[in-house]
Amino acid sequence: MSDMISVVIPVYGCRAALPELHRRLCESLSKITDRYEIILVDDACPQNSWEVIEQICHKDPHVIGIHMSRNFGQIRAITAGLDQSQGDYVVVMDCDLQDRPESIPELYEKTKEGYDVVFARREGRKDSFITKLLSKAFYKVYDYFTDGTFDSSICNFSISKRQVIDYYCQMREQNRAYTMFIRWLGFRQTAIDMPAEERFEGKSSYNMRRKLKLAFEVITAQSNKPLKLAVSAGFTISFLAFLYIIYLVIRYFIGGIDPGYTSIVASIYLMGGILLGAVGIVGIYVGNIFNETKSRPLYVVAEKLNVNKD
Repeated sequence: MSDMISVVIPVYGCRAALPELHRRLCESLSKITDRYEIILVDDACPQNSWEVIEQICHKDPHVIGIHMSRNFGQIRAITAGLDQSQGDYVVVMDCDLQDRPESIPELYEKTKEGYDVVFARREGRKDSFITKLLSKAFYKVYDYFTDGTFDSSICNFSISKRQVIDYYCQMREQNRAYTMFIRWLGFRQTAIDMPAEERFEGKSSYNMRRKLKLAFEVITAQSNKPLKLAVSAGFTISFLAFLYIIYLVIRYFIGGIDPGYTSIVASIYLMGGILLGAVGIVGIYVGNIFNETKSRPLYVVAEKLNVNKD
């Protein structure tokens, strides 16, 4: 019996691309197997993409539709799709057709070389220079805080064996990142170059504010290095302040010069800023702990289609 393949796609802001995405997926997957499922997760798309998903589900029993009760974010929408998936191999990709459905057979064939996870490395990304620069900067910072190495050209587009996905689904942290969690799991992984295409329509919903927020969440969820840096900075500043005090005392007794209040006020502001920053970092970690202890579900599903099909 041939392998079953699941394709999980979070849907947000690309309503017009869905029919073409479905057509190209069916053509590509049918070259591999007739046992496949396409899971479209509507993350409360403002364009009412659920209406199109319903139409596709009624026409094609291979398609599963999941409608989230509200917008929970791309990663949680992916998690909802993965929880539903049943394939021996699971593909994760975007809905905007920047990830080419025609590349799936190539990803699948690479797994036959013994790999458990195969990522797509985007060649010729069509993003702006600023977007590429910020992406590289983020991963440099992420590598530093997590003591790892991460290729900024690797994206969510990937294929993984069932065992890998099952372990990923067991990880229920509130702050999550798909590619980074998969990397953390280990197994035998590789990446192959894939050409990137233009978005079918619109632009990415990840503006600068959302990217920075996601970056901070990911780093504080996976590393305690910011806390160590805060402690190191505190000790360093205290040591420098101690040396400066000795310098002022010597200067006062030798030269009889009163340093005045300027240096004192500056020192107070400097130390106050460092203390507030350190307390803020601790507060973020406490907030993360608070969110985890509430044990709320990662997402809420309002409706599913074609889930009980034969």
